[in-house]
Amino acid sequence: MSHNLLKGKRGIIFGALDENSIAWKVAERAKEEGAKFVLTNAPVALRKGDIFRLAEKTGSEVISADVTQVDDLENLFQESMRLLGGKIDFILHSVGMSPNVRKGLHYTELDYNYMMKTLDVSAISLHKVLQTALHLDAMNEWGSVVALSYIAAQRTFSSYSDMAQAKAMLESIARSFGYHYGKRKKVRVNTVSQSPTITTAGQGVGGFNAFYTYANCMSPLGNASSAQCADYCITLFSDLTKMVTMQNLFHDGGYSTMGISDKLIEDCFVCQGDCHEKTKHD
Repeated sequence: MSHNLLKGKRGIIFGALDENSIAWKVAERAKEEGAKFVLTNAPVALRKGDIFRLAEKTGSEVISADVTQVDDLENLFQESMRLLGGKIDFILHSVGMSPNVRKGLHYTELDYNYMMKTLDVSAISLHKVLQTALHLDAMNEWGSVVALSYIAAQRTFSSYSDMAQAKAMLESIARSFGYHYGKRKKVRVNTVSQSPTITTAGQGVGGFNAFYTYANCMSPLGNASSAQCADYCITLFSDLTKMVTMQNLFHDGGYSTMGISDKLIEDCFVCQGDCHEKTKHD
């Protein structure tokens, strides 16, 4: 159901790859709430082709942009303002990629050139997006920027690899740039730390099914879906949250506050044999 929360607003949505993407769901909801926006992704991602179906469905244009290249970002903002007829009101940064994860390299054996690529694509790109928007004066006052994060920025997930450092940097950039953008243009910048979500990118992380299930059992409300994350992002783009900025907002069904749950105790920790006795004496 539409509440016209984004009626008359213009946006740029980064990272819609396919129907499993959170960015895809955000685009659908933004359209329902009255927004006009441009969709963008890297040239290699556009070859998959699904984004053009989303563009047709939402009446949007697709602009190719490598999020690590400032020239591409400058063109993206200039073309977006031209196509949409004015400055931008909201941006979704839903971008993340780790060559180390893709190649299955253990965290203790990272390739540092790959790691730098991880940080550039997954975190530093947010700084480049914000800096480019500021230099071009591309955002309206009280605009909103949301970047998607994960709790591995604060806690250790053994298979999340260098993406954990990328998410920690992403959240730091949101806080630091959020101060300056807020002072200069009243633009707010936040990150949303989402539950493990069944997306193409998420399932590329080793052990994903295990920590998806674990989080679902731990959280009193269960894991938040991609559609529910989209709903939350819409509220952050809207004028209902004009005084929220520089925050890392957990959207995870309560997982981030939990220590243990009855469900885990009763249903998951089934081993009560020799290993249980051994741990009592270790």
